[in-house]
Amino acid sequence: MNRYLDHNATCPPVRASLDAMVRAAQEASGNPSSLHWAGRAARRVIDDARDAVAHYVGSESGSVVFSSGGTESDNIAIHSVLSSCMPGRIVTTAIEHPAILKPLQKFVASQPVDAGWQLVQVRPDEHGCVAAEKMIEAMTADTRLVCMMLVNNESGVVQPVEAVAAHCRNASVPLLVDAVQALGKVNINFTELNVDFLSLSAHKIGGPKGVGALLVRRGTKVEELAPGGGQERGRRSGTENVPAIAGFSAALGAIDFAALSPIRDAFEVQLLAQFPGAEVIGAKAQRLANTSLVLLPNMDGETMLMQLDLDGFAVASGSACSSGKREASHVLLAMGLSDMRARSSLRVSFGPDNSIDDALALVTALVKIRKRLKGMAGCAA
Repeated sequence: MNRYLDHNATCPPVRASLDAMVRAAQEASGNPSSLHWAGRAARRVIDDARDAVAHYVGSESGSVVFSSGGTESDNIAIHSVLSSCMPGRIVTTAIEHPAILKPLQKFVASQPVDAGWQLVQVRPDEHGCVAAEKMIEAMTADTRLVCMMLVNNESGVVQPVEAVAAHCRNASVPLLVDAVQALGKVNINFTELNVDFLSLSAHKIGGPKGVGALLVRRGTKVEELAPGGGQERGRRSGTENVPAIAGFSAALGAIDFAALSPIRDAFEVQLLAQFPGAEVIGAKAQRLANTSLVLLPNMDGETMLMQLDLDGFAVASGSACSSGKREASHVLLAMGLSDMRARSSLRVSFGPDNSIDDALALVTALVKIRKRLKGMAGCAA
């Protein structure tokens, strides 16, 4: 029996999203930039979806720029700010997704050494939360951009974006918030946050892969990454993926992630009781109801993952976007864990297709795998 427990990596599409995609593909197959009836039908699908996304996250419809997903949205925002400003400081967290960290690092590395650019990465506390005070302290008069995720994708820990956003607004410093893992799981109100950019992705909430959005505060300049036909009001060129956009809007609110906390809690209670030395990262912090990042001492996370895979379980070791690499989680390393302890991590993220039986079965499997591996190594279980 296969059990999928990796919903933070991607959430299987919900029926409403699949139906909306098929309907859009069949009934709105025209190019949305065309002026004839077929083009207008496709344009209506996009306009309706834009209104739905805006309503769901508390923004104006004109703020929504459809993209291919969180990575592109983050890159558009970063490019928009850094391509036209004077050298200065960039402040972010040490636990950001690679979609933030890599473009920032690449930009700074591409500049002359004496240009004056500085990238500051603020570390979290032992619970995985980056203090707002530390973010604010890291900002100087020449800060050009601040990037801070709303929820960490590995630990599920919610970050204090509101306080940082208020300071950035007072200091007139652009703020990019990666809300990919937060969408559908915590309340998001773009207008109240009053940030400059906010990135979203559909497949984390049961929508299709390859589509997302960048929310842009009114009056904020957007510089295209790939100039072309001027779609999305000249902010992201390329013919829009109408079926995917329709599927994105249909998935909004389709899953009640908050209802999954009893499953996560049952998993953690049983794991701590049955797996000697196991730890739950972020247990004392505000975190997502469906996410559990655990440390299994003296066990290699990748090995555990592969053993679980053979038993029909799908979980994660580190973030999915960096899978296949033998590197310890940069999130856990930033929290101060040793390389060995960081490599002993597994992330379990529950979804609507899971039950408490799945959670308990996972614990049973982990205990058996531990005993098996210890036996192979000639150690007492």
